[in-house]
Amino acid sequence: MGHEPDVLVVGGGPAGLAAAIAASQRGFRVTVADGGKPPVTKACGEGLLPDALKALSDLGVELRTNDGCAFRGIRFEDDRASVSASFPDGHGVGVRREILHQRMIERAVDCGVCLLWNTPVTGFCEDGVVAGGNKIRSQWVIGADGSRSRVRRWSGLEALGPSRNRFAFRVHYRVNPWSDFTEIYWGEEAQAYVTAVAAQEVCVVLISNTPHVRFHETLAKFPKLASQLKGAVQASAERGAVTGMFELKRVHRGNVALIGDASGSVDAITGEGLSLSFRQSMALGNSLAAGNLERYQKAHRHFFRRPRLVGNLLLLLHRQTGLRERTMRALEAAPQLFERVLAYHVGETRPLQLTAASAAFGWRFLTV
Repeated sequence: MGHEPDVLVVGGGPAGLAAAIAASQRGFRVTVADGGKPPVTKACGEGLLPDALKALSDLGVELRTNDGCAFRGIRFEDDRASVSASFPDGHGVGVRREILHQRMIERAVDCGVCLLWNTPVTGFCEDGVVAGGNKIRSQWVIGADGSRSRVRRWSGLEALGPSRNRFAFRVHYRVNPWSDFTEIYWGEEAQAYVTAVAAQEVCVVLISNTPHVRFHETLAKFPKLASQLKGAVQASAERGAVTGMFELKRVHRGNVALIGDASGSVDAITGEGLSLSFRQSMALGNSLAAGNLERYQKAHRHFFRRPRLVGNLLLLLHRQTGLRERTMRALEAAPQLFERVLAYHVGETRPLQLTAASAAFGWRFLTV
């Protein structure tokens, strides 16, 4: 390396690249070290909500027209009801994770970030880390190495409680998208998420509480979705991942800060993982520039509040079948209430407005 970095990011996924870009935008020399090589992929829903797209734009990451497929809102489906709502402003984009990763790599390179692939970080050393067998000194170390973060463990930053884990499985299908909404299908033991990621391709993710089930046996429990996919060609191998919710008491210690899933996560049911990472990166960049990671701590706690609330509510609907069915019928009878909830989910509605919507929903729920 020609020089020692100011900021060393451990992990080259979207969260790590976002942190690297944000730090470089503020004048820092940045190096990213990752034990793998691109593309870094993950079994996720691949839908970017409007607030995630705005955060990407702030980072200077540009998605090309043919990189993905736009969607205008969210639709809930179960055996008895269907309710949908459009985003109050803008749209989302479904994009394959490896394409998003490539666009973020291109932006990082444009910013002058040094990318060290096939370079695992194996521990801390004085004033830095050991990466690929070499010592790299750095003023700041950013842990972006996922929910099982070794940086978090090395730093002594522990979770507040056990993670409530669930199990996700993803497959792509070659088929014409049948909807311009991201669809969430509710079942007794699982949910299915469908997002168009190209003109003739959809991403299907199934999330279950049971670790030993597999994709196709779970898909059969969603006959409405299975009929849409009948005859479609599978365009990718099945990939699995663990999703869960956990929080940390602290997300920094000394010169070390955590970002993305390393810093806490919300269940994939919220679709907020990437949005959180991108917004965290901007706050982290500002805190590094100010030399005050406590600012990042406060911003991180604020960003986490809304997705945690939404995640807990959606998981409650998952666990309580009767409550979910009644909620679906109430929302179907008054879709404008679902629009207000969705607006809050993407940050377009303040809590007081959500409270008013909740009161109206409560009345509808009682009279449905």
